[in-house]
Amino acid sequence: MSTDQPELAGALEAVEEFLLGATPSLTREQVAEQAGVPMQVAEELWRLLGFPHAAPDDVAFTPADVEALRLSQDLMDLGILGTDSQSALVRTWGRSFARLAEWETSLLTDIALKSGADPATELADLAERVLPRVDSLQSYIWRRHLASAASRMLAVESVGSPISHLAVCFVDIVGYTSHSKTLAEAELVEWIEHFEDTASRLVTDGDGRIIKNIGDEVLFVADDASAAAEIALEMTRRGADDDDLFPSVRAGLAYGEVVSRLGDVFGPTVNIASRLTSIARPGAVLVDRGAYEALSGLEDDRSDSPESDPGGSPYTFRRMRRTSVKGYSRLQSWVLHRRDEH
Repeated sequence: MSTDQPELAGALEAVEEFLLGATPSLTREQVAEQAGVPMQVAEELWRLLGFPHAAPDDVAFTPADVEALRLSQDLMDLGILGTDSQSALVRTWGRSFARLAEWETSLLTDIALKSGADPATELADLAERVLPRVDSLQSYIWRRHLASAASRMLAVESVGSPISHLAVCFVDIVGYTSHSKTLAEAELVEWIEHFEDTASRLVTDGDGRIIKNIGDEVLFVADDASAAAEIALEMTRRGADDDDLFPSVRAGLAYGEVVSRLGDVFGPTVNIASRLTSIARPGAVLVDRGAYEALSGLEDDRSDSPESDPGGSPYTFRRMRRTSVKGYSRLQSWVLHRRDEH
């Protein structure tokens, strides 16, 4: 925690002891020795986690560090932290929690400074009252995401995994990374919130269901392929309007069997929709074969022309060249348009 603000410096020792569980009393060599872990292994773990380098004589560690090293060694012995996975997994832990810690520290510091009370005392009190709750909430969030990730990988046709035919659509912001770098933090939050709020309203109004918002991307489903198509087309239309605050987006829409579990959706149809989004051009809606057949009323597009205009359908289609994407070789897709706008 930074001590750049003198009025907060008095809270440093109390907050540090609270967070670490004890006053630092061990050097790095002592930690490795008590944990029964080679010093080289301990240093590599700390480096991957992004911890500051401690000199050999620095008394910067507590018994909690000893226990953490023991647990890490246990995971190595179990094969969870193998030579192939250790670096990627541990580095991801370090980066994710470092960013989260920075945000949480800034939040508590701002609250303490605006409280009207002594900032150092208020910050120490906030840490004691708030952080245990945050700790429990973070564990809960991790477990829910872990359950969701496990369901995606393990979902199979079973009594506990209801299967239905659904239209699945991913919509993501075009140029999110580059544009986000031009915005201040408050502006970025406002931009994303506007995208999520507007997308949620369009999905709900269009008889769809939001599955999740993933930062610059939204995933929704609909029972009817036409409902999903109208939602996606409306989002791309608004994104193309320079006078609309809704950002430029692209979409991938697939229709087929979907496994629903724990409020999420899984299976090849979901994967295809995601892959289509990744190759869609800005402002475009790409559909898979299942969605093409449901929207056009045709079983297949066997014409020589890439343009398809099925009579009686409110949509027209342009067949794209087959594309190989992760998990799918030569994936066929069509660009979707409203008949009255094309």
